[in-house]
Amino acid sequence: MADVQIVSDKNYLLGENPLWHWKTRELWWTDVVRRTVYSHNPAENSVVARLSGRSVSCFAFTEKGGLLCGCLDGLYYWSEDEGFRCIAGEYDDEVLRINDGIADAKGRFLFGTNHFIGDTSNYQTGRLLSLDSNGVISVLDEGIHLSNGLGFSTDDSVLYYTDTIARTIYRYRYDPGKGTASNREVFVTVPESEGVPDGLTVDSEGFVWSAQCFGASVARYDPDGRLHSRIAVPVRQVTSLAFGGDSLTDIFLTSAGENWKSTLAPSGYDYDAANVGGGVYRFEAGVKGRQEHYASISDDRR
Repeated sequence: MADVQIVSDKNYLLGENPLWHWKTRELWWTDVVRRTVYSHNPAENSVVARLSGRSVSCFAFTEKGGLLCGCLDGLYYWSEDEGFRCIAGEYDDEVLRINDGIADAKGRFLFGTNHFIGDTSNYQTGRLLSLDSNGVISVLDEGIHLSNGLGFSTDDSVLYYTDTIARTIYRYRYDPGKGTASNREVFVTVPESEGVPDGLTVDSEGFVWSAQCFGASVARYDPDGRLHSRIAVPVRQVTSLAFGGDSLTDIFLTSAGENWKSTLAPSGYDYDAANVGGGVYRFEAGVKGRQEHYASISDDRR
């Protein structure tokens, strides 16, 4: 097990989207259930609630200081001066129920929709969508069971995208100039005996790190999809991860404190065991991460 340290033990019910703000040297994350986004300043060892009022599932920092937020009821821009401003509540007559997202090298915001609420026998599949800086939404892929972690290769030519119910991380050929994703193929399929793939990130060597919810671990895969290593962590419902710290060599983990009794858990999973989750953690990765991209949004939508 890695030397995992507690960043915050405030019992976040559904901690998600850890994201390092390299300009302010702070870690930000969201608790979807408590409808609040938090930040942690390592230099001051402080945790602050930064914004609240919406179920923010994911977000990206924007070039001008705000957040582009994917929520359970649509896309929003948030700034300290204006608060939340709706960009799009629906697409193709469908409520944008968003679960994870990431900015690309040109400032687009890629995000996945999700209609799964716990029952694998009856739910509507989701999509992978992209928001351009001019506000236009386009479909990159469809038929996704439970949209989750997204990441890019070191040269931004490959997009990784997680479908948690399918227990699969896909990879696409990605064109940053056009914002198109093509040639979907299976990158990794996680065995049913392990946890399910949730959030992910990519390090500076091009290896993919995937949080395994119900698995109390983080898996690191090489660029060909082979398991390189597995890091045990002291929390079973680990949800997502991000590189951060002054040298981008720390990995920060979010987790879920609300015991999620789901058919996705491995056979024999003990829901009554301790260390369900709820905290935010960090450990030394031994490799450097990458700075995530900023999202860009046109001024007339600010």
